[in-house]
Amino acid sequence: LLSIYSVMQCVCAPLLGRLSDRVGRRPVLLVSLIGTAAGFVLMGLAQSLWLLFIARIIDGATGGNIATAQAYIADVTPPEQRSKGMGLIGAAFGLGFIFGPALGGLLSHISLAAPFLFAGALAGANALAVCFLLPESLPPAQRGTVRRKTSFAELFQEAASRRALALVLAIYFITTVSFSLLTATYPLFTQRRFGFGAVQNGYVFAALGLVGAIVQGGLLGLLVKAVGDKWLTVAGTLALAGSMFLLPLGTSTVWLFAATAGLAVGHGLVAAPLNGMASRSVGAASQGRVLGLMQSMSSLARIVGPVLGGWLLQHDAMQMAASFGRTAYWASGALTLVAVVLAAML
Repeated sequence: LLSIYSVMQCVCAPLLGRLSDRVGRRPVLLVSLIGTAAGFVLMGLAQSLWLLFIARIIDGATGGNIATAQAYIADVTPPEQRSKGMGLIGAAFGLGFIFGPALGGLLSHISLAAPFLFAGALAGANALAVCFLLPESLPPAQRGTVRRKTSFAELFQEAASRRALALVLAIYFITTVSFSLLTATYPLFTQRRFGFGAVQNGYVFAALGLVGAIVQGGLLGLLVKAVGDKWLTVAGTLALAGSMFLLPLGTSTVWLFAATAGLAVGHGLVAAPLNGMASRSVGAASQGRVLGLMQSMSSLARIVGPVLGGWLLQHDAMQMAASFGRTAYWASGALTLVAVVLAAML
């Protein structure tokens, strides 16, 4: 049920992005938000498992609109400020991950359906805002005039033919696999090693979102000016890899929080510069297509990461608590070192 959302995002994000290159950003954002609203309302009203799957399929298919939102940012920002603009979207995500779980927890006291119905209402309000407040960012003269439809496979082949873009896609995939592996297994790790429950883990994830929002919303613009996108990506992947190696070595909560903060900073430094570099690799008429590919790689990684993390974590199930998590997080750290090498090649 969780994976089908990412599967649909993986398939539909580049197609929505490409569509936004042809018809404009505003119509795609509007229709996709209506789809998100419909998916959440259906989840809240569903009385059977198959309806839940349909709801997640609808939401996933229309949830690839983040690429269109990023393309909108690319339309209205000059190339040198594009990574900063992408960072603001990341900061908004970080704040959303703080308030979203809190709202869901409060509304669940009303009924199990209330959080989903409220989320549907939020998406509906967002659609109204797009309809009445958001101007179109892509002039008709800059829209792509593609004569034939491009298949899903051809989109990836086109990206692979561009060396810099292929490297960016690979780094984005690896770092997202690593971070989604962490978020999927972290509650099991902290419960076994430190006795944390849902409340304590909720505080930690809220802190992760806050750190990410600070890094991407407040510091990223200054850091991009100081060192540039490439070296910011190298530093971010190094921080992510190093923190993965350090995380299972500690025995105190101070160590745990320090390593977790390193992971949040590393992830915050990587995502926006990679999206900025991907955006600058193509012209105005292809922004949606390329950023859709980035979102597709992210969705694919969020399918792989949790499954890989669970499979690796089970190897430590019979070990002492002090060793629990090393297999999963050290393997993830080693994988992220590959991303460090690729970042140095940009």
